[in-house]
Amino acid sequence: MHYNNYRNLGFTTISNGLIAYYPQLKISDAEIILIIQLEMFAQKGNNFPSNEELAANTNFSTTEIASLIQKLIEQKYLAIDESTDNKGRIYNCYNLDQIYDKLDEVLRVNITAANSNHAKPTTEIDNSPLNKLLRQFEIEFGRYLSPIEREEISAWLRVDHYDPEIIRLALREAVLAQAYSLKYVDRILLNWQRHNLKTSNEVQNFLQRNR
Repeated sequence: MHYNNYRNLGFTTISNGLIAYYPQLKISDAEIILIIQLEMFAQKGNNFPSNEELAANTNFSTTEIASLIQKLIEQKYLAIDESTDNKGRIYNCYNLDQIYDKLDEVLRVNITAANSNHAKPTTEIDNSPLNKLLRQFEIEFGRYLSPIEREEISAWLRVDHYDPEIIRLALREAVLAQAYSLKYVDRILLNWQRHNLKTSNEVQNFLQRNR
């Protein structure tokens, strides 16, 4: 299956601010995965997916999904609203407005602090190439990375000098193959290195030729 076929499945728009600052909101990795799923369903027109639908897209059970939803509601990050359709029927829908209200507060504080120190915006400071890669791996893998795994990703940048975009492409290839391990990603990177592929464009052209 070619990448363009996956593009036909559509894309979900997620705020970079949420991805960068969810730890400051005291949101766990498991909760951010659920939030991303809720956004995906909402952007497809399903504002109240069932626990079964959410579980089918994650490694969580329906019981774990229910627990995560309850926790987000208790934290006032998620609400369940009632609406009425044009036939007078009442239906429920998830509402994530509260989480973005709280995110606004966090961004306002951090960006104001950065500006007062004449520094770059905090989004750039907190989003170093390594931090962005670590978060992306944890989101794709659906779990925390171990300290050893974090060090291995760091070594790809510091020791092997891989371009972060090439690492992201290798991660994408691993996810498409449903191989959620750093060993698999490392094999992909080594294969590209053997083919002397040093830029993301070279990698993408190589992938297109070998699909």
